[in-house]
Amino acid sequence: MAQSVVQPTAGTTTPLRLPIRAVLPWAAFFGVLMLALLYFVGAEQGATSVFSGTGVHEWVHDGRHLLGFPCH
Repeated sequence: MAQSVVQPTAGTTTPLRLPIRAVLPWAAFFGVLMLALLYFVGAEQGATSVFSGTGVHEWVHDGRHLLGFPCH
């Protein structure tokens, strides 16, 4: 009895398998980075400010309005 072998056709790709242990540290790093960015754009002013003054607020002022955060 002959066995048939299926050959991949031209133009098809095989999905790349990434181990979760390789991806998880990078996902955690970028998650923390995005949370810090969201904090500085969205909440760095007033009672919750980490830095005194309005320097950070002025740097992200246009981004605040673009993302819909009220600031004045």
